[in-house]
Amino acid sequence: MNQTLRAATFLDKGGTGKTTTVAHLGVALEQLGHDVLLIDLAGKQGDLGKHLGVFQGYQAQIAADEAWPNISTVFDDSWPTIAEKLGDGATAELILDTSEDVDIIPAHPGLDSLDAELGNIDNARERYTRFESFLAEYIDPLGYDVVLLDLPGLTNNVSYNGLFASGGIITPVEMGPFEAEQADALRRDLHTIRESFDVEVSLSVVLPNKVDTRTKLAGEYLEAFREEYPDAIAPEYVPYSQDIRNATDNGHTAFAHDSPSSTAQQACEAYLAAAEVLVERLAGTQTQDQQQQQQQQRGHKTEEKL
Repeated sequence: MNQTLRAATFLDKGGTGKTTTVAHLGVALEQLGHDVLLIDLAGKQGDLGKHLGVFQGYQAQIAADEAWPNISTVFDDSWPTIAEKLGDGATAELILDTSEDVDIIPAHPGLDSLDAELGNIDNARERYTRFESFLAEYIDPLGYDVVLLDLPGLTNNVSYNGLFASGGIITPVEMGPFEAEQADALRRDLHTIRESFDVEVSLSVVLPNKVDTRTKLAGEYLEAFREEYPDAIAPEYVPYSQDIRNATDNGHTAFAHDSPSSTAQQACEAYLAAAEVLVERLAGTQTQDQQQQQQQQRGHKTEEKL
């Protein structure tokens, strides 16, 4: 791939498995041969760092007042000045290695006040595109194939920054009526963003998560999601697996289990399948955007000649 692909996990609801999805999709993408960066915008709890075994070390840096610059710094007006003073090391200071090969920019307590700070920016486009500008200028040149964002489980200024910066949205959903309503609301919100701000963002992957097909109701909802989102539904569902929770507690994903259970193996296969179609869909959307830009440029040149 010659251009960094971006996606974010989002649903205006907590507890659907967004962070688990980011961690496992990130590792799945690495196993498929892609160079991946994960970014945690979900809040100071640092759950993405816990999934990948960097939480304790980063918390020690925070306690020692050594976690600077950090993810909240890049939203500040002073970030360009900071980056210029630090030179090439500015962005490198933000990124941590993990034992599962993906890189991560972990969450920081400064994210908690960020929503209010962004709310003080009067111009809506400037308020919502701070993070996109950071990615375009400082992250894309690093050459990652894919950047995945973990967003807050609610709609606020931080999550809007993530949505504006992402070409595609990954939505993990459990099998229930409330999740179906939230997914439909998200689809409408993305349409509003596209229409109001001329930002290309689409629902790329709807990932059925924590599915227990032994229950009739779960099976019915699974089929309903497939019918409602035929172009976005993931190829396979992620089953409920205690092994995934155990992996998180031990600071790694289910991919790193020495003796995974059958449900953990099935989950990993589902994440690999989802990762593969995510890249295909993001690359396809990116190609369409480039074609539209080229058509617009040709149109402008024609008008100039006339």
